[in-house]
Parts: sequence; C-alpha cells; structure tokens
Amino acid sequence: MNDALTIDDLSVRFLLGRKGKAGVVRAASEVSLTLARGRMLALVGESGCGKSVLTSALLGLLPANAQTRGRAVLHAPGGDVDLCTATERTLAQHIRGRRIGLVPQSAAGHLTPVRTARAQLAETVRLIGPPGTDVDDLAERAGIDPAVLDRYPHELSGGMAQRVAFALAMAGDPDVILADEPTTGLDRPLVDRVVGQLATMADNGKAVLLITHDLAAARRVADDVAVMYAGRIVESGPADEVFADPWHPYTRGLLDALPDGTFTPIPGHPPELTNVPDGCAFCARVDHDDPTCTGDATVFTVGERMIAGHRPC
Repeated sequence: MNDALTIDDLSVRFLLGRKGKAGVVRAASEVSLTLARGRMLALVGESGCGKSVLTSALLGLLPANAQTRGRAVLHAPGGDVDLCTATERTLAQHIRGRRIGLVPQSAAGHLTPVRTARAQLAETVRLIGPPGTDVDDLAERAGIDPAVLDRYPHELSGGMAQRVAFALAMAGDPDVILADEPTTGLDRPLVDRVVGQLATMADNGKAVLLITHDLAAARRVADDVAVMYAGRIVESGPADEVFADPWHPYTRGLLDALPDGTFTPIPGHPPELTNVPDGCAFCARVDHDDPTCTGDATVFTVGERMIAGHRPC
C-alpha cells in the first residue's frame, strides 16, 4: 500500500462555555484526505478556515474543549493506528516525531531560547533518531551549514530557523511530514526554498501535507491539492488539473486574487465558524444565478477530482 495516512470524515468541534452553552466552533467538518508516500498534498484556503486544526487533531494536541469524530488512520509498518482514538502514551512514544514529523509555523518560536540549535537537535536525535544518525549530516540534508547549529535561536534568521525546524522534523525519519503554514513571514526567495525542501522530502518517499494560504507556493510544488472553505473540503484533485481548470467558484476566486490572475478579491467574507450555514456555505458569496450551485453540500466525484456544493463544470 502506498497510502501513508487516510483521513475519513474527520470533524472537530470546540465547545464554548460549559458544555457548549456559549456556542460551538465547527472548525472542521467531514474532512476526507489521503496522503500517499512520495507525494505532496497542499491544503489551501483563506486564514481561519480550519486548516491548521487538522494538524493538532492528527497529533493529539487539541485542547480539552475539543470533540472529534471520524477516523485518521496512519498506515505504519507495525500496523495501522487510528490517531483519533490512540492514547496519549501511544502518540507520545510511537507517533509524534517518529512516524509523523511537524514543521511548525514561526519555527523560531518553537525553539528553546536558552539552548543552541545543536543542543536541541542532538537531544531530539538521541531520543527518537534511528541508530547512527549524525547531527551534522542531518543538518546538511536540511540545508544548514553545521556551524549554524552552534547559534542560539535569537541569532538565527527566519530562514535558518525554518531549516532547523526541518532538521528536527526529519530527526526520527518519519513517514509523514506535516508542514503547518511553514512559509508565514518569509520573503519570496525563502518561501521558494522552503517549499522546495518539502518537495525534496516527497521525492525521497515521504508523504507531505503542506498547509498554506499561499496558492502560488502550492501551485509550484504540490502533486495534489485540497481546497478548504468554512471547515469543509470543497474541491480536491491532482494539483495541475485543479489549478488549470478549477471547478468550484471559491477555487477560481482564490486563483483570480493572485497577482498573475485578475488580482480581484473574492467579494464578501467567510462565515464565522460558530455560525456556518447548512448546505453550501459559499452561496452567500457567489452569483445566485450560478447554475452549478446545488445549494447543499452534495459531493460530486469525477475520476480523481471532487467538488462539493457545486456541480462539475
């Protein structure tokens, strides 16, 4: 089997107030995705649509007021593991770092400020690295001059800190890499370098999930793409097909908003995740004469492509 991770109808809710009496945040709704070894899947959408919640759900890092439903099955050599029902002990000792590596947003903020990058990477290798892992070799594979490891986090540029985060994510030689908005705050040359490193990881057999609102970066390196709106996947498929011929009006709007598109913003605003309408949540932002809109959450599948709430066109 080439699939590394299968997410099936995963929903995440946050209860506000005592037992949700102050409201419920519908952060993710019935999300289904498959990460394959040797491929990069880009999960794209506007900020606040629920993309990053999936990272926390997969790693068991959701807060106490969260409720999850569905399955997220990691296909590991020792047997399948449902990450949604796995115990904290299983996640801590067998999954985080060892089977799933995380490249976080704002990497410098995830490093301990009073220890050098080398000390932190060496400790990670000692705890979870395969026998014989060399810290300097790991650094070089992440694009770091080993001498940089002797610096403290405040002495690292944003790009250097991000490459240290790559080295930490690879320390346990995981099957799956989750990159959660790894290009935030970086200039375009550094963005290109970061996503290029992720593409190299996929080329080396890793299953990579790139969570981003940077469509230009996703379009450059992703093999597959899933478009998220108001907590739901509204379109997915091979990246070259989706970006060349988007079916969903939201996907078209995101691409039109790029500088090399018409540079036209999508009218209106996404719904609050505490008040997501039933059916097609994008209806309020499209031409109501749009013949493709079903008005509900009907899912259409054509070959490898999927579209929700709108008919394929």
